[in-house]
Amino acid sequence: MEPIIEEMKQEIDKWIAFINDKDAEKIVKRTTLQVGIHGYALLKYEGGRVDVTDYPLDLSVPGKSRLSTGGGLTEEQVREQIVPELARHMQHRLSSLPQAVLDYRFDFEGNFQVVNGGTVKVPILKYVDEAKKQQLLDRIGSYISSKLEAGKYPTKPLETFFLARHLLDEELFPVLDSGRIIGLYERIQVLNKGSKHLAEHRNTLTVALRNWVEEQWLPRYFENTGSEWEKEYTRKSGAVLEQSGSGQEAVELVIYGAVSILRYEPSYSRSTGLTFLNCVTALGSTRADRLIREGSGALAEDVTRLKTELVEGIANDVFAEVSIHMKQESGESYGQALRFLITLLKQGFPKSYQIKLKSAVKSWLPVKGLAKSGTHRFFANALEYPEVHPLLEEYARAAMETFEWYTDTEGEKCCMPGSYAVFGLGLSDRTYFPVVREYMEKVDVEHQSVQNGFTAALYGHYGINTETLPVLVTCMLYSTDSLKLKLMKELEDEKLLRLLLSQVRGLQYYQSEHLVYLIWGGKDKLKKLADKAEGDKKQVFEELMQACRRG
Repeated sequence: MEPIIEEMKQEIDKWIAFINDKDAEKIVKRTTLQVGIHGYALLKYEGGRVDVTDYPLDLSVPGKSRLSTGGGLTEEQVREQIVPELARHMQHRLSSLPQAVLDYRFDFEGNFQVVNGGTVKVPILKYVDEAKKQQLLDRIGSYISSKLEAGKYPTKPLETFFLARHLLDEELFPVLDSGRIIGLYERIQVLNKGSKHLAEHRNTLTVALRNWVEEQWLPRYFENTGSEWEKEYTRKSGAVLEQSGSGQEAVELVIYGAVSILRYEPSYSRSTGLTFLNCVTALGSTRADRLIREGSGALAEDVTRLKTELVEGIANDVFAEVSIHMKQESGESYGQALRFLITLLKQGFPKSYQIKLKSAVKSWLPVKGLAKSGTHRFFANALEYPEVHPLLEEYARAAMETFEWYTDTEGEKCCMPGSYAVFGLGLSDRTYFPVVREYMEKVDVEHQSVQNGFTAALYGHYGINTETLPVLVTCMLYSTDSLKLKLMKELEDEKLLRLLLSQVRGLQYYQSEHLVYLIWGGKDKLKKLADKAEGDKKQVFEELMQACRRG
């Protein structure tokens, strides 16, 4: 056994050297909610190979250490000889590490292949630094009190990353308090509403919940009979959900996690949220089944239900979906549907949502790059009726919110709620230019580019003149660099050029630079025009150049 154990110790030493080769003190100083970096290690022995890592590893890949000693291990050898020796060695090596390298707890586990072809999974060492644990609990309490409960400002994504996981850590909080956890998760979202990091916070919270459900809760009641990538859960024989105390507390948290996935995660994650709800339902929860069918119940039924001779609508806030059946295609029917949507949004229905439309009509907006979704089709259909345009404007103002998205769009087709209504209105009548400008000023340019297609369509529809130039400037300011508009010829008109200069005055230098790039292809090309120009036009070009200079 000595050569085998010695090889394992050498792999432990290599791993210790690897994790110690970091500026740990600098890393943990980023936030008070991190007291160490590493909290887990796994030693795997399989096929005569050994490796130590901090994540499950397939040791069948080439390049791993191969033991020279032949033969297999027995379970008795693993438990009685190997584990105690490795525990002592790891404990000794951990004691030599700087404080910041290790988290408040450290779990060292083993996964050993034995002679009969089976695998022995065994804990080797569990270490808890009680002083560091108490320090972390004190910091968590202080953070919650000062930054969340009494906080008034957006919080940092890194702080949410650690807090979300700490609150679900049974070592830190042995008694599960789902109400407090959910309340704090919601408070984080409230404080970050309108922040460009809101989606990141939501994703962090949702991932923490998903990991807790899959790693802690589901294994208590279900077995994964599928694969690692396509999980299928079968209820364990005799698994019974506790009807009070921790059992129900956990159920509330599982349901909250499922709803978060359904509302905020991409469509391909939808099956995971439904799986969680179905598992809770299988254990006897009537609430999970009701959520799937009816929504959360937070909104009154007369708000979430619409049924007339012309149109039917059902809104489910759990799925963030509104199903609309147009029984008749008319201005009145779309007017009723729009009033239904406006009321929903004003009553707190998620602004990141989608419309499931049942209609005989398939209209699309004349804007390149838009997703051909039910939501898009509903608004394109409604725009065919001028009498509902004022309602579309009211809807747009109720729906528009930075960092919220229609959930049936992804990637380059992603768009803020209200997009289709605003685009259609802007192309229908110049009287809607104010709502177009209001919309553009809310666009998150880092994550949305469909406004490029609309800006091009707006220019193609109206051209450029003294009335349209201001709104085109606003649209260009909030478009990306990939927008291509051929405005150079029109802007040879000195009157329009001066109007452009008046729009540029007061902008930040980088905004002016962006406009110059979209119109002329950059400052260098504008300078060439300025060099060739004469008189007043030369002065305008030079002032435009000056607007692009920092400070």
